[in-house]
Amino acid sequence: MIVFGPERRHGVANQPARFAWYEILTTDVAAASAFYGSVVGWRVKDASSPELAYTVLAVGEDSVGGLMELPEEGRRLGATPRWMGYVAVDDIDATAAQIGRRGGAVLLPPTDSNIGRVSVVADPQKATFALVSGLTFGQPQSGALDEPGRVGWHELLAENRNTVFDFYGELFGWQKDQGEADPADVYQAFSVGGETIGGMLTKLPIVQHACWLYYFNVDDIDEAATRVNAGGGRILQGPLELHDSWWIARCVDPQGALFALQGVRGQGAAERPSASEVSWSAKWGGIASQGRMVLQKRKR
Repeated sequence: MIVFGPERRHGVANQPARFAWYEILTTDVAAASAFYGSVVGWRVKDASSPELAYTVLAVGEDSVGGLMELPEEGRRLGATPRWMGYVAVDDIDATAAQIGRRGGAVLLPPTDSNIGRVSVVADPQKATFALVSGLTFGQPQSGALDEPGRVGWHELLAENRNTVFDFYGELFGWQKDQGEADPADVYQAFSVGGETIGGMLTKLPIVQHACWLYYFNVDDIDEAATRVNAGGGRILQGPLELHDSWWIARCVDPQGALFALQGVRGQGAAERPSASEVSWSAKWGGIASQGRMVLQKRKR
């Protein structure tokens, strides 16, 4: 995001409590633009202002995310390249204040920027994300979760997913799928407005910090994985089959930002799955756990 004064553009309305925008902070904008353009198929559009350079990532004519240089101040403080998801809210000042009262942290107070009024925050287990109101870019994500180039899944790798869920539930009204899950279960899917959009799991020790991981939809998981390696990134896990020819791969880009891919494999790419099952898998450093749950179908 570019932070600047009150004269800013107004555009697409927020969908409260949903992820509405995604942004990558990187140490090499040109290389990251080329990498994600190849892997995910995003077009890049210059949206710079006199204050700072900014690149928009687009699917066709629809803007889905932004790309900008990791600020020098952040680098000095030890920040590394990363993806940031923005959750749309109606009252960003009240939501940021609520985060502080509930044990989270406000890293950037509500501020006007080129993408709307924004605030960078962290949950009580220090996983960072952002808030946005008056979003000036992007399209509503409802109904587009399965389309190529969109973000199709949002996964929280938590210090303890059992204790952190209430924070998000009370803050955004997110609901646990399958009713009240057994605390012994590893994975908890969650929904907003009746649509399942992500899951939470307790991270393994090899994952150093709690974080959000975003899954980008691709037409062919094998071709996308090949492009990750060819572009200088790495596949950390996968491709791993979940259900009905649906596959995922967890990756890192050439500058070190974590992301994930999901899609079908090979000849199955022409037909997308419509099953109501979601499988999960956590495997880092040779330690693995797997399972399966049945969910209500997403609303279209």
